[in-house]
Amino acid sequence: MSDTAVHHIQRRLKARHLSMIAIGGCIGTGLFMASGSAIHSAGPGGALVAYAAIGLMVYFFMTSLGEMATFMPVSGSFSTYATRFVDPSLGFALGWNYWFNWVITAAVDVSVAAVVISYWEPLRNFMPAWGWSLLFLCMIFLLNMASVRVYGETEYWMALIKVVTVIIFLGIGVLTIFGIMGGQYIGLKNFSMGDAPFLGGSLGGQFLTTLGVFLVAGFSFQGTELIGITAGESEEPEKNIPRAIDQVFWRILIFYILAIAIIGLIIPYTSPELLGADVDEISKSPFTLVFERAGLAFAAAAMNAVILTSILSAGNSGMYASTRMLYAMGRSGLAWPAFGKVDARGVPMPALLATGALVLGVYMLQLGNDAAYQYVLAASGLTGFIAWVGIAISHYRFRRAWVAQGRPLSGLRYRAKWFPFGPLLALALCVLVIIGQDTKLILDGDFDWERLLVTYMGLPVFFGFLVYHKLRYRTRLIALKEVDLSKTDRD
Repeated sequence: MSDTAVHHIQRRLKARHLSMIAIGGCIGTGLFMASGSAIHSAGPGGALVAYAAIGLMVYFFMTSLGEMATFMPVSGSFSTYATRFVDPSLGFALGWNYWFNWVITAAVDVSVAAVVISYWEPLRNFMPAWGWSLLFLCMIFLLNMASVRVYGETEYWMALIKVVTVIIFLGIGVLTIFGIMGGQYIGLKNFSMGDAPFLGGSLGGQFLTTLGVFLVAGFSFQGTELIGITAGESEEPEKNIPRAIDQVFWRILIFYILAIAIIGLIIPYTSPELLGADVDEISKSPFTLVFERAGLAFAAAAMNAVILTSILSAGNSGMYASTRMLYAMGRSGLAWPAFGKVDARGVPMPALLATGALVLGVYMLQLGNDAAYQYVLAASGLTGFIAWVGIAISHYRFRRAWVAQGRPLSGLRYRAKWFPFGPLLALALCVLVIIGQDTKLILDGDFDWERLLVTYMGLPVFFGFLVYHKLRYRTRLIALKEVDLSKTDRD
């Protein structure tokens, strides 16, 4: 066995794995469930604008990530890039926050999966909810104990189920709009009824209601950045990563924009059914509603199975992402060095064991102290957006350092689109979403300090990590000509 196989993760993810992992990051419960409440809150036009704007933002973030990941494909990319191109303290804060976020996400997913199982009454009576959650957690842990190829195959087939579901939905939705299924021509009437397509009254009100949906849309797209985490274990990253990144635009257009448009055309924004878009009310998923309008009686059961698949996929990805981030931080000196070790198959077992133990701990906290759990959940709420901001800043510094050191742009195998306009626009949109996390605080006029704290708790947690590292190690912003542009991660 080679030295590389013993001491490093292995490049075992093929192009089809990367492609489906990126798609799987785009499609989840945010689309299947939360899209309905977005249309109800902002109207079909407002929801479309919000998802389109966030989709554009994510596309530019992904091209920025693609440029860096193609040049230097490493696990834990956000932390490594910020450490190398900006400031080690920023890398430290991004890494620990992102790890923490996915630990919380995995714990939430195994909890929610038990709720989804309860849809089938025989299974609900077979075992208590906590038993199902622990079973799902064991499954996810075992999948991550196997080689990275097993993770890639699992995500490939889970993502394929979601892709097929959305494609079937789009086809049936178009047939329903034209009256070919469901028996009645719908056309554009739901886009022009009442205050549609934009809700909120005045122009300012419409902006705020649409901004409120930006948050829902943003959470729906979180996970697309997983392609950066997988870069360190992908075969031929210089060829496969650009291919996966370039497909993001079309995935966003097909799987989100068209799906939101079809839901808005078929289901009136005034429908109270759209308010029930939660995982414990599968029958009110907008996808289920559209299928039922087309006369498909089995829609709720089928969507329940698809949503369960999405949740388990998210939990599996959460365990993978958090483990690889902790592994990368262990290798770069931002965490205990033992976390940077791998076994003979290239699996970072110390990082996986620590991550799995904390996922279990967070889940047990949910059972024992709901108030504390809610604050832990709130602390991770903004982490995905903060990671996107970190990507934009790291890429801007990377490109400026590249030019400052006299390197030709032709030396980059993949270049981000519309630099610097694209990354800066994405950064501005992301900051706008972070600031506008809770527009109801403005719209309601009833200021609530506790609500404000819970909404924005992720920011002081992030800056707490940043300030701690800055004060302890006295780091500084790296000068452009001192930025390390070597292609490999440090050992």
